[in-house]
Amino acid sequence: MQRFTISLDDDLAAQFDAFIAAKGYVNRSEAVRDLIRSRLGSASLDKPAAKRSNWCVANVSYVYDHHEQTVTTRVLDLQHDHHDLVITSLHTHLDHDHCLETVVLRGPTAAVRACAEQLVALRGVRHGNVHLVPLDAGESHAHGNARPHRHLKPLN
Repeated sequence: MQRFTISLDDDLAAQFDAFIAAKGYVNRSEAVRDLIRSRLGSASLDKPAAKRSNWCVANVSYVYDHHEQTVTTRVLDLQHDHHDLVITSLHTHLDHDHCLETVVLRGPTAAVRACAEQLVALRGVRHGNVHLVPLDAGESHAHGNARPHRHLKPLN
């Protein structure tokens, strides 16, 4: 592990300490590591196609009114159209009218991003949010007689 020192003006340090306390970090170092990981992951996804991570996992969350049957149908149809990307979904009832749905997608970055953006852009979907995490696909390998597979690990 490497150490480095940074200097912050008093106001920025106070804001950072308030952020650390609010988020429940144990210390400044862990908060800085988390912020760096987040920014590097975002930068990896924003690189030109030849240099970006080819695989990712995404958490897509959105709210909709379940009484609008057409939005429910559109959401389900899109998930079924992309069954190769959809790992799981969680449906939560917020009240008599509204539902929160969280969908986890995994696959090639371009396909996952396109599916996620289509989900939150559907007519009737509100409060959509997409969180992409770049993955290192590694090399394909097999254990004994098992089928070849890849271990998809988050990039640092």
